[in-house]
Amino acid sequence: MERAFFEAGKALMELRERQLYRSTHSTFEEYCKDRFGYTHRRVNYLIAGSVVFENIATGTNCSQNGEVDETGTNCSQNEEVEKTRYNPSRILATNEGQVRPLAPLEPQQQVKVWQRAVHEAGGKVPSARIVTDIVQRIMERTKVPNSYQIGEVCQILVKDNPELRGKGGCWAIVSALNDFSCSVRMWDGEYAVGLQHLKSYDYLPAECQQMQVICDRISRMYSDSLQETVKSLLQSLGKLNRPYLTAVEEKLLSVVELEYGNEITQIY
Repeated sequence: MERAFFEAGKALMELRERQLYRSTHSTFEEYCKDRFGYTHRRVNYLIAGSVVFENIATGTNCSQNGEVDETGTNCSQNEEVEKTRYNPSRILATNEGQVRPLAPLEPQQQVKVWQRAVHEAGGKVPSARIVTDIVQRIMERTKVPNSYQIGEVCQILVKDNPELRGKGGCWAIVSALNDFSCSVRMWDGEYAVGLQHLKSYDYLPAECQQMQVICDRISRMYSDSLQETVKSLLQSLGKLNRPYLTAVEEKLLSVVELEYGNEITQIY
């Protein structure tokens, strides 16, 4: 029962990656909503939580050379406490909310922060508040100024973020700036993306404006109800590494606009 959220997240990840939902539903989101009553956000939380849980369960302990980790605690001291008070390999999360704050961190950081959280909880499973407090302290000490600008075009770097799966290499246009993340527009919607998952294309202002036009055209057309061939075309345009369409791409997009433009107009 304590591993239920982990098993659910792993199963959902397998369903999505192997596309096992295709026999009854056209999209993974529709399947999860009909079959389990899960929202898209809930599914992403469970999958991300299972990844973090596995990282913690299989992660190595801090080195014993006395180095100071990101929490400001001596790693070797942490290990001595763990050896005498509890076995950290057996102190694992019992719900997804306890590990959700760790998702933006690298796997090694997740292990160290979790061990510190267990220590602060007195050798018991730490609450989400304890984990969040430690993560926030790390973020404040390692805070990097958000140097992106609204309208800037960036590339998505997935790394270990399951919420960005399938978006690797895609372009995204910055729409809002936060301390540790940016809100970005992509061809299929808005996303909140950590700074470590973005890389600027360094386009000129005019090129960024061209990409904004392309984004507007694609997003007006894109929906999960489209035919697979049309969706694949629009998704491929969402991975362009240049700020313009070729003559063939322009013709194909124009055909889609001509075919589906009237339907969208009627909806609105």
